[in-house]
Amino acid sequence: MTTTFHVLSVPEALKLENVDQKQGLSSTEAANRREKYGPNRFAQAKKEPWWRAFVRQYADPMQIVLLVAGLGSLYPLKQWGTGVMLLALTLLNAVLGLQQEGKAAAAVEALQKMMIIKARVRRDGTLTELPAEELVPGDVVQFEAGDVIPADGRLLRAATLEIDESALTGESLPVAKNVEPVASEDTDLGDRSDMAYMNTNVTRGSGELLVTATGMSTEVGRISKMLQTDKEAATPLTRQLDKLTRQILFISGFALLASVLINLARGNEFNVVFTAAVAFAVSAIPTGLPAVVTTILSLGTQLLARSNAIVKRLRSTETLGSTSAINSDKTGTLTLNQMTASEMAIPGRRYVVSGSGYSTEGTIKRVAGEPDVPLEENLLPMILASDAVVTDGKLIGDPTEGALVVLAEKGGLDAQATRERFPRAAVLPFDAAYKLMATFHKVPDTDVIRCFVKGAPDQLLARCSLTEDEHSRYLAENDRLAHQGLRVMATARKDFDPATFDPDGDLLAMISEGLTPLALVGIVDPPRPQAKDAIAEAHSAGIEVRMITGDHAVTAAAIAGKLGIRGRAITGAEFGAMSDEEADREIGGIGVIARVTPEHKVRLVEVLKRKGHIVAMTGDGVNDAPALKKADIGIAMGITGTEVSKEAAAMILTDDDFATIVKAVELGRSLYANLKKYIYFQMGVLSAMIITFLASSIGNIAAGVPFLPLQTLWLNFTTQVFQSVGLGYGNAEPDIMKRQPRRSDEPLLTNRALGWLSLLGLFMGAITLLVLWYSERNRDIDVARSMGLTAFSLMNLFFSFTVRSGIRSVFSLETFSDRRFVVTSGMSLAAIVLATELGLFQRILHTISLDLGQWAICLVAGVTIIVPTEIRKAVLRRRAGSAS
Repeated sequence: MTTTFHVLSVPEALKLENVDQKQGLSSTEAANRREKYGPNRFAQAKKEPWWRAFVRQYADPMQIVLLVAGLGSLYPLKQWGTGVMLLALTLLNAVLGLQQEGKAAAAVEALQKMMIIKARVRRDGTLTELPAEELVPGDVVQFEAGDVIPADGRLLRAATLEIDESALTGESLPVAKNVEPVASEDTDLGDRSDMAYMNTNVTRGSGELLVTATGMSTEVGRISKMLQTDKEAATPLTRQLDKLTRQILFISGFALLASVLINLARGNEFNVVFTAAVAFAVSAIPTGLPAVVTTILSLGTQLLARSNAIVKRLRSTETLGSTSAINSDKTGTLTLNQMTASEMAIPGRRYVVSGSGYSTEGTIKRVAGEPDVPLEENLLPMILASDAVVTDGKLIGDPTEGALVVLAEKGGLDAQATRERFPRAAVLPFDAAYKLMATFHKVPDTDVIRCFVKGAPDQLLARCSLTEDEHSRYLAENDRLAHQGLRVMATARKDFDPATFDPDGDLLAMISEGLTPLALVGIVDPPRPQAKDAIAEAHSAGIEVRMITGDHAVTAAAIAGKLGIRGRAITGAEFGAMSDEEADREIGGIGVIARVTPEHKVRLVEVLKRKGHIVAMTGDGVNDAPALKKADIGIAMGITGTEVSKEAAAMILTDDDFATIVKAVELGRSLYANLKKYIYFQMGVLSAMIITFLASSIGNIAAGVPFLPLQTLWLNFTTQVFQSVGLGYGNAEPDIMKRQPRRSDEPLLTNRALGWLSLLGLFMGAITLLVLWYSERNRDIDVARSMGLTAFSLMNLFFSFTVRSGIRSVFSLETFSDRRFVVTSGMSLAAIVLATELGLFQRILHTISLDLGQWAICLVAGVTIIVPTEIRKAVLRRRAGSAS
């Protein structure tokens, strides 16, 4: 019988799980329970049997064509070599398909390992961070806004806690939580306010829970078997390729049928007609296109991962290349996220702080103002109104809080001892809505409940009781610090009578007025050294960069200036007050939006999308998640990012570095450019192959069969594959980050490009047929086919050189700058020579050794493809020169 923890009180729940809230489980007990309950993860889906996966590879149209052709070659034609080769090819394709699926599965598994959820759990009396998978019933877990609940549990503490349970219950709004037990055991899941459930998102506040169920025993685990994984939606690129493939299949099928009918009408024997049909089918049906593109995109995701950018969805890889606007969070992305308090101001006094990072070595020295005063009262809020823990220079918690804790310790306070001396009576967690955190403490040796507050200066100022002169001095000091590019935090306090203080009351309302201001602290987060160069590179690539921050507008503008971000700085309130027409008109001149809310971030993405931009948006917090989902490319921080932001994003940075985003865009552009080159090459040679076979049948050149099936396969799987690899995996062109971003709706192949490639195919087909016709008149048919195959292969090779650049001459030095392409070209040349000159291949392919004169004819024929392409490039260069 399942225990209904939601009706138990906190002490009853702890007793039932046999655990002390402050100590947690011992390591030994946790290990025993893990042995009993198993890991905190869902049961893996049953794997598809290998034989079924193997058979599934034969559902591909290309496999069916090759299978029919292979069986037909064995019987009735009894062409054993051709039949065995074709059937072997289907086996190779199936094995390669299985291998690719295995790589994809391994990549997903690796990604899941990198994105593993961590939990803060109390073990042996110490708070430690563990993978959520290691949790067991009885563990005491702490969490806060932005975390994902790692297991089902009974709440032990809830401070203004709200949890989004929409994924579990369908409730659209976050649910307020508390620790009071629910009256009825039959209470619906969505109404169990004292429980938290695995995989739900904490949207506000903080809390602590007692783990009551893990893995498949959780509420999500119980329904996981009913869930089916959705297939990933086809990308715009793959949809274009599928459409292109269908068009070619239709054209190829029509040409194949015409060829067969012409050969039959001419009275050719069935063997000859079937042989021609097999060769034609193998050469003219490019059903491998989508698979090759997926492989190249997969390679792109691996390259991005090596560059510290994990792409969760394959389609995002191609979208990256067209990014035209990046909205970047400041902290940790453009800066180092190693916050350091460098100045402190107390009304009438200024102090400079030495030391950097989270080391407590440093001093606080007065540099201006009235005589010094004891600092303890001003430093207490920095420790007490913070949750950060700094130990030996390492931070657990919020970086800004870490800087304040370190500042207080530089002033002589011990953080742990101070927190023990002033135990919390209540806490108001930080929330983006009111931008402050307040804690309430019993002051030793007094009859006072004292509230310590830290937060944004404007928020605290609105709640302070100040004279007009004090108000002006406060603002002036805040502006002075902010103009230096410092992030300014303010502290304050307020005392309450214990007799009237209600820890469960409206804490925010209690501090709405009457605060006493204490100190202003200027905190610096140094810009990342590489961020300025990355922003300059983005600008040269036609990408607009904007900084989005919660800082004061003056602070944000100062940092943006240091980073080279263009445009003026405005506040989120100013941006929100703009009409849609005004926002569309003004957005081009805005470089910084400060004091933003989640709504402002979403609106910024919408405005940029209306302007035709492909938008990348970075973020790390819960309030960033809506904008991350709205953007074309949502980018979460892997180090500082919350689980909610990572879930919403399409890409995760493992180093939280802005420069990585620009590098990812460059890789995306390079990937798309290589795909385009590969497809241009494939379409050109495919159209040439179709024209060659169809015209050969019509003109009865080489008995209507220009190349035998095995000769066609040799060409497909040597020269064409080698050059496709060289083009698809080639280096990026040097000026790729100096071009404007491509439009998102730009077709992979325009009608003009298809027309040009068709003309080139007609040209290559005509030259090949001319070689076949000439050699057949003067030699026998085997020599003609050998020369035709050699000339066509060389034309393929030289054609691949011409498509490496759309405008640069093939005779430039850059043509041979890509080592991989040079190597694949050498392999292609070797395959062309071996096909006619090595005895083994002569017997397999039915080719004849060529003399020097015949080689010269084939070489001249192959080189001719350079002539029309160079003329077109010269015209394009002249147009580009006159336009500039």
